[in-house]
Parts: sequence; structure tokens; C-alpha cells
Amino acid sequence: MAGEATKAIDQAELWGGGRSPFSVSYGKMMMWFFLISDALTFGGFLSALAFARHHLEDTWPVTENIFFHFPLTHAHLPLLYVALMTFILIISSVTMVLAVEAGHRMDRKGVVKWMAFTVLGGAIFVGSQAWEWMTFIAGPDGLLSTSADNASLTSNPYGPQLYADFFFFITGFHGTHVLSGVVINLIVLIRSIQGWYDERGHYEMVEKVGLYWHFIDLVWVFVFTFFYLI
Repeated sequence: MAGEATKAIDQAELWGGGRSPFSVSYGKMMMWFFLISDALTFGGFLSALAFARHHLEDTWPVTENIFFHFPLTHAHLPLLYVALMTFILIISSVTMVLAVEAGHRMDRKGVVKWMAFTVLGGAIFVGSQAWEWMTFIAGPDGLLSTSADNASLTSNPYGPQLYADFFFFITGFHGTHVLSGVVINLIVLIRSIQGWYDERGHYEMVEKVGLYWHFIDLVWVFVFTFFYLI
């Protein structure tokens, strides 16, 4: 009975090619392939971090004693600014969802508005990460110089050298992704203002960059958890 109820697929359609087997566009499928490969790279970084931290558990620095700075104040506020950066990035993911939803409705004004907020949130995050790098490099004395008290890939006044190495590689690799996303989102925003996607009849590009943006937001949640919190 089940076989009789199943509709047979024409052989020409089944084997003829020229169509997506999952009814997904080529662009979105390639984006998913890229994100999967990128997830493996981040997974390798975080796995190596976990191994190094376990191996150097006795000397591994307490992150709360390093990232306690907050702009325009000298108060000791452990991880508060990093938490604010995380919140801003998550909010930008929400605005991206709203931009994609507006694109499905062919609402150009909605796409422009929410993409602008997404670009703004990403730019704030990148600037904040640059500020965090500056305070980390300055070292415990808070002075940027060429002294051994500054953190680098060859010197780490906070503890094991691997801590600084992982900080630069993991947050730098993620920051490069965010910066790239901001640039791409800005291009999509400009083209939306110019009406490119109205002429095409769809806003699929917004959806594709949205997949990338949600991915880097999700990755940061893991980076924030495994590097800063645990």
C-alpha cells in the first residue's frame, strides 16, 4: 500500500541533472559547504586550546584577572566589556534575521534599515576587539612599549606563552571573519539602497550573507565560553 501511495519520479527528472536535489540554490549550498569547513577549523583551534589548558592547568592565567578593563573608567570590572561585546554581536544577529525576513517580503526599506543596524553592530564589535587587543598587549602595567611586560607571540607576562598565542590566533581569526562580514554586509547594504535586488526579483544575497553572519555569531559564543568563561 505504501508503494502504491508513493508518487513515481520521472527518470528524466531523477537522473537528468540541472536541478538541486534539495531545492537549494547553488549559492546557498556553497555557503553551507564553506561554513562546515570553517567550523572544522574553529573546532581544531578550540580543541587545541582545551588540550593546552588541561596540560598547563596549574599555571594557566585566570581570565578575569586579565580582561577587567572598561573604556573611560579605571574600575575593576571582570569580563564586563567582553560580555557587552558578546551582547552587541548577538543583537546584530537578530537584526540580520529581520533583514532576511524583510527581503522575503521584498521590503527594500526594511532590508536597508536592518542591514544598517547589523553593519553598525559588527563595526562596534571589531572596534571593541581591537581595544581588547590593545589592553592585552599593554600587559599588567598598562603601558604600550617594547618592554618584556608587553604581550606578544613571543612574550606573555600573564603566564604560559601558549595563552597569548591562543588569544591572538583564536580571537584574531574570528575578528578577521567579523571584519570580512562587516565589509560584505556593507556592500549588500549599498546594493540594496541602489535597488539591485529589486531588479533581480529576490533578496537571496541577504539570506546568504545572513548565514555567514549567524555562523560567526555562533562561533563567538563558543570562543567566549571556552576562552573567557571556563
